[in-house]
Amino acid sequence: MIIEILCTGDEILTGKTINTNFGHISARLTEFGLSVRWGTTVGDDRETLMEAFRLAASRADAVIVNGGLGPTVDDLSQEIAAKAAGVELVMSEEWLARIESFYARRNRIMPPNNKKQALLPAGAELIDNPIGTACGFAVTIGKARFFFTPGVPREMRRMLDEQLIPRLLAMSGLKGVTRLKRFHSFGIGESRADEMLAGIPGLEDGGSVKLGFQSHYPQLETKLAIRADDEAALARLLDPVEAEVRRRLGNFVIAEDDQRLERVIIDRLAAGGHTLAIAEMVTGGGVAARIAPQLAAQAVFRRGIVGRDVAQVMSSVGLDTGLAAVGITEDAAVAVAQGLRQVSGASHALAVLMELDEGEDRLELGGNICIGLADPNGALARPARMLGGREWVRIGAIELALDALRRRLLGLQVDERIDFERR
Repeated sequence: MIIEILCTGDEILTGKTINTNFGHISARLTEFGLSVRWGTTVGDDRETLMEAFRLAASRADAVIVNGGLGPTVDDLSQEIAAKAAGVELVMSEEWLARIESFYARRNRIMPPNNKKQALLPAGAELIDNPIGTACGFAVTIGKARFFFTPGVPREMRRMLDEQLIPRLLAMSGLKGVTRLKRFHSFGIGESRADEMLAGIPGLEDGGSVKLGFQSHYPQLETKLAIRADDEAALARLLDPVEAEVRRRLGNFVIAEDDQRLERVIIDRLAAGGHTLAIAEMVTGGGVAARIAPQLAAQAVFRRGIVGRDVAQVMSSVGLDTGLAAVGITEDAAVAVAQGLRQVSGASHALAVLMELDEGEDRLELGGNICIGLADPNGALARPARMLGGREWVRIGAIELALDALRRRLLGLQVDERIDFERR
């Protein structure tokens, strides 16, 4: 089955909005064995949209249209879909009631222009949007089945998983079951991971399990994709490969599947009845910002301190600022972590000290980082130096700090050389 993704919006064409929706849709379809043949971006222009719809209808079996379902004058997807299908726009009383209820539950008055979102091509199949006012729908144009989704990412993603993918799988005739196993790692790049996993039975060319990587610094996602006749056959093929990948990647695996590093940390702290305090500099509070928004963070996150220099951080935890003269050292990181643990009353303390090289931002610019950890079992430091420019180093330091805490909580080696540091 040939699939095309058609994204609409002047903001995408002008570069004002990065088109992350296309990447997400394409990646999710690929995970289910559905391949995308064409990708098109079109502005908010009636003539151009019509041309794009007709072209897609002539060459694809299924077309996913993303965007253009809002209430404003530049949202044209319903109108052009109806014209391309040769039908009239009709009011969906069902969806109009949904929109009115959406506003009523929020004690808001529905603007009159929102009625436009309930206008659908006659005979269109309604595709539910449980978290927004934009009505998804499906209609046949030429030989292709068109599926219309809103541009709001969280709405699109839920509709894709719950509504579109099941329909597309039914259209494709693909049989059996599929699974995508994901390992999230920190500290190794794509090339090194590929070397570490070389020679695993089942992953070779033509093997039962397809290996893939997706790098999004500072993390690397390792994917295992498989299709089998049934769940039993899938488990028989995937389980030994999965176990071997997990063993070879070892301590670098920070989370799996839908887990996130920060959630792994919080869950571990909560399981032990522990609490956490964080002190950081140069990161802009980035470490605490990863922890604090998590649902269970209230139970474990005791305090966050953000300082502009070592002296300020030391003063915040009750240390003599004269110690700042020693600079970014392991002793300083340990002292801050121990002081923070004492003043906060938290069982675990994480300190992130960092100084960036001076001069213009460039790839060669680096930073000296020292992570301090203190808990009931003692204290230790994890030094590092990273290169790559200010933002690259800052992001790397945040991830390094969280990973060091994860390793400490799990009883793993904290200071294990990673690909992103220079020693």
